[in-house]
Amino acid sequence: MMELHQIIKKMLVTEKSTLERDEKNKYYFEVDKNANKIEIRKAVEKLLKVAVDDVHIINIKGKKKRVGRNIGKRRDWKKAVVTLSQGNTIDVYQSV
Repeated sequence: MMELHQIIKKMLVTEKSTLERDEKNKYYFEVDKNANKIEIRKAVEKLLKVAVDDVHIINIKGKKKRVGRNIGKRRDWKKAVVTLSQGNTIDVYQSV
């Protein structure tokens, strides 16, 4: 089992995540690649002191990038979409 602060790496703040946060109370996080839904739920509830309704996970493949004739690849990572219970919110700018 991993430490709670190792599971959640950072909160993702984008246009889409801001709209989802305001309309549907969903928050986006970059999480550890080995974390599962149960671990993510426990980490968010304990660290941010909120009640979680649902967790969705998306595995993101790193894009291939090219500079001149050198080809590289960005890292693979995992994104979690966490839906909070009614009445719970996270202060985005304090927890980033």
